Amino acid sequence: MHGESPHKHEAGSCCRHSNEAVPQVDMSKVSGSSYRVNGLDCAEEVAILNKIIGPEVGGEDHLAFDVINGRMIILETAAPISEDRVIKLIGSTGMSAKVWDADTVGEDQAAHFARQRLFTGLSGGFWAAGFIFHLIENGGSGVLRLFAGHGDVPMPYIEIGLFLLAIIFGAWLVAPKAWSAARRMSPDMNLLMIVAVTGALALGEYFEAATVSFFFALSLTLESWSVGRARNAVAALLDLAPPTARVIREDGTEADVPAAEVVIGDRFIVRGGDRIPLDGEVTEGRGDVDQAPITGESALVAKEAGDDVYAGTINGDGTLTVRATKAASDTVLSKIIRMVGDAHSRRAEVEQWVTKFARIYTPIVMVLALLIATVPPLLFAGVWSYWIYNALVLLVIACPCALVISTPVSIVASLAASARNGVLIKGGAYVEAPARLTALAMDKTGTLTMGEPEVAGLHPLGDTSERDLLSVAVALEARSSHPLARAILARGESDGLERTAATDSKTVPGRGVEGEWNGQSVWLGSDRFATEKGLGDSIPRDVLDQIEGSGSTLVAVGAGDKLLGLIELRDRIRPDAKDIVAKLHAQGVKTIVMLTGDNERTARAVAAEVGIDEVRAELLPEDKVTAIEELVATHDVVAMIGDGVNDAPAMARAHFAIAMGAVGSDAAIETADIALMTDDLSKVPWLVGHSRRTMGIIHQNIAIALVTKALFVGLTAFGMATMWGAIAADVGVSLVVVANALRLLRAKTDEGASSGGKKQPSHTAQGALA
Repeated sequence: MHGESPHKHEAGSCCRHSNEAVPQVDMSKVSGSSYRVNGLDCAEEVAILNKIIGPEVGGEDHLAFDVINGRMIILETAAPISEDRVIKLIGSTGMSAKVWDADTVGEDQAAHFARQRLFTGLSGGFWAAGFIFHLIENGGSGVLRLFAGHGDVPMPYIEIGLFLLAIIFGAWLVAPKAWSAARRMSPDMNLLMIVAVTGALALGEYFEAATVSFFFALSLTLESWSVGRARNAVAALLDLAPPTARVIREDGTEADVPAAEVVIGDRFIVRGGDRIPLDGEVTEGRGDVDQAPITGESALVAKEAGDDVYAGTINGDGTLTVRATKAASDTVLSKIIRMVGDAHSRRAEVEQWVTKFARIYTPIVMVLALLIATVPPLLFAGVWSYWIYNALVLLVIACPCALVISTPVSIVASLAASARNGVLIKGGAYVEAPARLTALAMDKTGTLTMGEPEVAGLHPLGDTSERDLLSVAVALEARSSHPLARAILARGESDGLERTAATDSKTVPGRGVEGEWNGQSVWLGSDRFATEKGLGDSIPRDVLDQIEGSGSTLVAVGAGDKLLGLIELRDRIRPDAKDIVAKLHAQGVKTIVMLTGDNERTARAVAAEVGIDEVRAELLPEDKVTAIEELVATHDVVAMIGDGVNDAPAMARAHFAIAMGAVGSDAAIETADIALMTDDLSKVPWLVGHSRRTMGIIHQNIAIALVTKALFVGLTAFGMATMWGAIAADVGVSLVVVANALRLLRAKTDEGASSGGKKQPSHTAQGALA
């Protein structure tokens, strides 16, 4: 119609990767029976439930876990098992369960944490009371002889009683899990603690037994708190959409209706300052909408009749009438909430390593503690009580709690921070991958370019002025919705031309358009159309070469048998594309490749302007797959960024895929490994940096935990460690790694990241990042 136009921007998706090593479980699509498990706080409990429930349902592959929400799912592929049997089996582990009820899960989580806090608080209270009594009994010297007991004087019964109460409340929630581990002959950190407490009591070390109980309970409470903090970061998304919508009834009256009851097609009112309750299309009114909660973009977006709006965004001013296009459970916001909440099911390699390490590490520690307790007394005439005490110290410091909780908390905090910045990462595996990115393949149209052509130049011929040339083109395109027509009309509007449509206009398929304007026959189309009208030789060769050499599209405009001039149209390159490519190179991405179905000259012109390393043009979808396979064979980690369905096969071959233009593309949100909620390419270097920050914090946490434990293991082996020191170190390390992990929640988009490359869903306005 208008010559060789750029490819239309297509909302797209990427397929699931066939070469993934990490099991994928999308909780939003999981069907089967679900259970709320009280006590399911970390990977340790997941391992326990896999051992207990797995054999009953045909294997661990038939189970899925949502640790953040304390949820266990038995997949439809599992062997039949009754709900009562499942609940009983979970109860045998020291945890408790009930059938999943989304309406009460918040209350269950709050009740479990409240119970944990109560028992920890009681343990701490009695421990403190016993501690104070000890100081009073020993006077001023009691501070100096804090851990020396009462010398040769037996500990008063009141003090023993207070410490015993501290032990009971501290171990109350741990003991059932420890007993289950002992019965299964599968030692875990709960059993480590109970053995340490029991041993301390046998040695008459009531104070230290109470200290172990209280601080271990405290560390578990901190673990629950940190998981809850990450869960709250996700739950905050739920508060974005109001629970009700002001629906216009058939008789014209208005009523507040629960958002969940609004059906597709209903119209509702959004007043200035209100949050939008549902996805929909504006039918009346105009307003500037803050889309930052969904897309992360800083600019307000003007909305008017025909524009889409999204649940959770904020109408700045004016009143909008909106027709609901999606049910409350199917909005972009609800998909984001499900995706972020379920993302941890795709666990990073480092997280899997920590879990496997902890499983091997715990039995080794038990054996080592046994050797420390028995070898010196049996072979070297050591004092039994002294070496048993040292073995108990080892059990305390060896608890892998800090190691186990540090990684999942870091991953979830990273996912939540990414979502708040408009980058949706679908799991821990894809938090880790960008940090190791070495090759990046990009589609051209809609990724490096805006997917929207613009008038790049006017080339009038003879005595025709630029204004006359543009006026004819505007007249012919006045009623067209073609992308090239929109570009011409936009240029006419910016130049102040009145839009007067040509009469008797008709489209010449594959050539252009012609009609009558100001009493003369006018036409517009490709150079081939001009040639057919006998005016091909009138096109200046130097102008033609210039237009084609720059990768632009040529549109010829004529009146009768006269060529008025040429209009040069070009798919706009994202203003920040060059800087973004430079940033990625600076971050160590060795190879950046453009994969496009566009012609070679256009592709190379764009690549040269933005600094792309390699260009592969005129590709069919299967050719893109081949190109990705070649990159995968020569690079450690390859990513593919695309925006169209035609990119999906190539995206599936890459190690991970990033979808552009997630807003308006449900498929991208549901199936991409990572989705950019706006077409803001500057989020890609941000993603690489954020991934590296996350992995840096995870490695810091692992190092802190392991080095501290190794130090105390060495001190214990030489009899130089004390139980109170081991406790302080263990709890201290837990606090440090949790605090370090939660720093990721404060991650912000780089100040230098440009918003100029965003493809606005509507008109551009001013605003600030929410």
